Amino acid sequence: MDMSKIDLKGVNTDVFGDANPFGDPMWYHAFNNPGYYNDTHKKLRKIMRDFVENEIMADCHDLDEKQEVPVELIRKVGETGLLPMLCGRPWPKELVGECTLGFEPDYFHELVLIDEFARCGSGGILWGVAGGLAIGLPPVVKWATPDVKKRVVPDVAAGKKIICLAITEPTAGSDVGQIKTTAVKNGDHYVVNGEKKWITNGVVADFFTVAVRTGSQEDGMKGVSMMLLERTMPGLSTRKMKCSGAWSSGTAYVTFEDVKVPLANLIGKENQGFKMIMANFNHERFVLCAMTNRFSRVCLEEALKFANKRKTFGKLLVQHDVIRWKLAEMARLVESTHAWLESVAYQMNTMTPMEATLKLGGITALLKVQCTKTFEYCAREAAQIFGGLSYTRGGQGEKVERLCREVRAMAIPGGSEEVMLDLGVRQQKKLGEMAKMYGEMLLPKVAPEGNL
Repeated sequence: MDMSKIDLKGVNTDVFGDANPFGDPMWYHAFNNPGYYNDTHKKLRKIMRDFVENEIMADCHDLDEKQEVPVELIRKVGETGLLPMLCGRPWPKELVGECTLGFEPDYFHELVLIDEFARCGSGGILWGVAGGLAIGLPPVVKWATPDVKKRVVPDVAAGKKIICLAITEPTAGSDVGQIKTTAVKNGDHYVVNGEKKWITNGVVADFFTVAVRTGSQEDGMKGVSMMLLERTMPGLSTRKMKCSGAWSSGTAYVTFEDVKVPLANLIGKENQGFKMIMANFNHERFVLCAMTNRFSRVCLEEALKFANKRKTFGKLLVQHDVIRWKLAEMARLVESTHAWLESVAYQMNTMTPMEATLKLGGITALLKVQCTKTFEYCAREAAQIFGGLSYTRGGQGEKVERLCREVRAMAIPGGSEEVMLDLGVRQQKKLGEMAKMYGEMLLPKVAPEGNL
């Protein structure tokens, strides 16, 4: 086709990136903007694309193979001034100053930030750089005392210090109300004892946002509090855990032995921690969803590029019907999931915090399942397309091999798929009942027939 003879007047020709089919969201590829994005989102997209290409891509495999948290990379990301964007909204300007980009970010900026960062195709690198901050710092920003905020937030947001969220225990994961780590008040401090497991960034963390039991075990969720513990506190120790994937995330087993924690380090009110944890989960799951669906897209893009150069039985892989079917199924899942992700981001943008907490718990839970199941499918199908190369660390199948190991690192944290499915249905059932009740309350009262 002679493109010079086609009248492109009024046709969107705005392309960003490599233009590989399905390699980026549709609005990157000359499809019309769905109305969520403006020039500020494009500015951030360009900044992150350049940063990831120049600072991460070439060294990603080696960084992951070292199985160490990339502390220097955290410092570099901190120097961009963009890390506070991972704390949700609003931008904490009273603690870190105005946004360095010159505007107030929204949730679509955060989505673009995470999506672009996840192009590196390494859950370990992404979790290592931003995981602890994205889930451990928001409770401090929102509910800690002013003194604790001033002492913690600026350095963590600048990449100079590292924070983590410590909720999961050896015998309590998704069932947060059953945690056993205790915090007993003793004069001007609490004495904390217990253990935490699978704590992202815990190996190198300076600060620990910890769920503790200040009530009795029988109190369940009503006896849970949150407080900030610090690496320098005697009795706090960490050891690295050997996991299947996400090697650079610094996953730790954390032990507290008679750790004295000042009363001022309590986050929010005593025995009100469960509510804060649940509110924090919505944002945590949004972050997980954003990075997970980009990982699915990375699997799809890598598989498609490989299928266009590898030959079998005398023709390119992409010329085989079954391979195109695999790619189409992956694309169908990735694109529909991204549309759902944008829909949730829009709700987060336009709802009040109270309304979002009330309405989005079930939806974000179901979205997380959608993202992780899509990721599992795409990782498997990409591995089948790559064949033996997807079973070899390094080389052409590097990203796919690594991501195959990291599927469970996305499917389990933040709530397992089974728990999320159940939560999604229960939450939406409650919302439906509430909507019906309020609807009946607002209906005009009609007099019984025969009575005027």
